[in-house]
Amino acid sequence: LEPECAVAMPFDDGVFIYSSDQGIYDTRRETALMLGLPEDKVIVENCFVGGGFGGREDVTVQHLAALVAYVCKRICKVKLTRQESILIHPKRHQFSMDLTTACDEKGKLTAMKLVAVTDNGAYASLGGPVLQRACTHAAGPYNYQTIDIDGTAVYTNNPPAGAFRGFGVTQTIFATELNLNKLAELVGIDPWEIRYRNAIRPGQVLPNGQIADPSTGLAETLDAVKDVYYHSGPYVGIACALKNSGVGVGLPDYGRCRLVVKENMVHIYSSASCIGQGVGTVLVQMVSQAAGLPIEDIKWHMPNTATAPDAGTTSGSRQTTLTGEAARRAAVQLRRDLFAAKGLPYEETSHASDYLEGVTVEKESPATAAVRFNRSDLDVLNGREYVGEYLGKTDKMGADVPHPVSHVAYGYATHVCILNEDGTIRKMVAAHDVGRVVNRKSLEGQIEGGTIMGCGYALTEQYPLNHGKPMAKFGTLGLFRADKAPDVEAIPIEKEGVDVAYGAIGVGEITSIPTAPAVAGAYYRWNGQFQTTLPLEGTPYSRKKK
Repeated sequence: LEPECAVAMPFDDGVFIYSSDQGIYDTRRETALMLGLPEDKVIVENCFVGGGFGGREDVTVQHLAALVAYVCKRICKVKLTRQESILIHPKRHQFSMDLTTACDEKGKLTAMKLVAVTDNGAYASLGGPVLQRACTHAAGPYNYQTIDIDGTAVYTNNPPAGAFRGFGVTQTIFATELNLNKLAELVGIDPWEIRYRNAIRPGQVLPNGQIADPSTGLAETLDAVKDVYYHSGPYVGIACALKNSGVGVGLPDYGRCRLVVKENMVHIYSSASCIGQGVGTVLVQMVSQAAGLPIEDIKWHMPNTATAPDAGTTSGSRQTTLTGEAARRAAVQLRRDLFAAKGLPYEETSHASDYLEGVTVEKESPATAAVRFNRSDLDVLNGREYVGEYLGKTDKMGADVPHPVSHVAYGYATHVCILNEDGTIRKMVAAHDVGRVVNRKSLEGQIEGGTIMGCGYALTEQYPLNHGKPMAKFGTLGLFRADKAPDVEAIPIEKEGVDVAYGAIGVGEITSIPTAPAVAGAYYRWNGQFQTTLPLEGTPYSRKKK
């Protein structure tokens, strides 16, 4: 399906919807509420989404197609035109921020105070959660705890703002990272050094009070770019970021997966939407690993509310970690049954994580782990089903506990922007702590795409409004063009420590967060202008003023 498009058809005494969204159960719930139907009378099947970027979290056209199909008893397709999309579909929030950051004479961060106000547009959308995430991440991936953050989202007569890749953190981290560059100047050290001195490390306390787990690899990402930062000429910028994996902050956050054995194959059913990140491939790989079966004996099915358990929305870089763990747990059950059916001894040891309460990870003995099965072995399990579920247990905002767990995992990243003498970008280098690489090609594609998106955010994108009406067309929005895109070197950093989903941490959102401040830092060295608004002015990519 095209973006912002849905097809609906009458089905028994309900309706069937083909949708390109990020959460089929959200679409089902909201459509059933509108039609006054029980939820089981609305079936939603997800189609491949070339890219979600948060923009498919809102129900936009699905309910309209369903309404026509239900009332008229005919198949109906509804989609937005480009101009309709530009007018009504949620955009990234505009932020206005007043930020003060402090450090001691050695460059060690001591405190920060932030007042942030966002233009939420005419409707709520996800403005509240976006503001919350922006504030909980605003202090950055550093080791200091004295912070004062005040955030307000304001209704205006502008088009609505909602979820967009980075979910508010893109904006606040931009301000935080620029202040770090200024502090480095005052102390007399360079931008790489101030970040390395303050980089959060395992066992230290994040600004939100959570203890950094053993997978924390920010320092490793800084080490990975150190040589390129110091040996790529005078016009180089650097920035760091962290981003949650999972919804967190005490909200119910379940990953779920159902495996069915039929015709000597394992069939995977989960509602996790594939929005270009390849979650179907990830689940196949994890089931293959956990069950000890070849990939060709496993089939992933499109998300459908009639067949797949609710794995939540594909957002918050959560599906690889949460639904990946659910798939692993279901596959472990299947593997145990294969051992029992074959009369083979199955041995495992278990250990509980020392930082995620209640998480237990099964580890097979070397002899058991060496056993592999194939399609012919599955005949004894035909007809059986296995359901895996994982709850990412976290603490609520303001929880009265010593070190609240805000999120089950964080990803960390460092981006470097290198300019040519003429001010064009020669190269972007993006080092990402991903815990465990599941599919390298898909991962590198995520990093490259997010970095290029961040370049557009920093240099060319504009959404001009006149009394709430968008003045841009698709061709004048300033999306970064392919012929302007620089080379991107993706550097995945693997560091064990998260005891779920084989240690894999989602990277969907974080890939675009440190890019803009890294680009701004490079141009600050190039032209001496400390700019705090986007897109940057006075660059080779800037529009010529009429």
